[in-house]
Amino acid sequence: MTDFTALAHRYIDAFNETDPVKRREVIEQLFTEDVIYTDPLGSVRGWDGVDQFIAGAQGQFAGLIFSLPGEVDGHHDIARFSWHLGPAGADEPLAIGFDVVAIDGDRISRVLGFLDKLPG
Repeated sequence: MTDFTALAHRYIDAFNETDPVKRREVIEQLFTEDVIYTDPLGSVRGWDGVDQFIAGAQGQFAGLIFSLPGEVDGHHDIARFSWHLGPAGADEPLAIGFDVVAIDGDRISRVLGFLDKLPG
């Protein structure tokens, strides 16, 4: 059985890993090779696509940290969780999102992301 909370924490870790080599290692361990990632800001496929997408988000939001603000909910081969993006220790996040992930074995095969709040 998949530990959905641990998987979501690894997902957040991937978005926070700024070392390109370490980030790629996390991506290859966390996602299937043919992963599909879709949110309002883009749609990518595969490890290279996810790596470039995360690098782009890090460039756009340099110095900000992704975090899990609440519980992770999952059943069968899907999970959902909210995330926050903001300065470490901030009272209010600059961005809030909600992701649904499909899981194949112990890896994420699909991400459907939604944005609830974006920085002005």
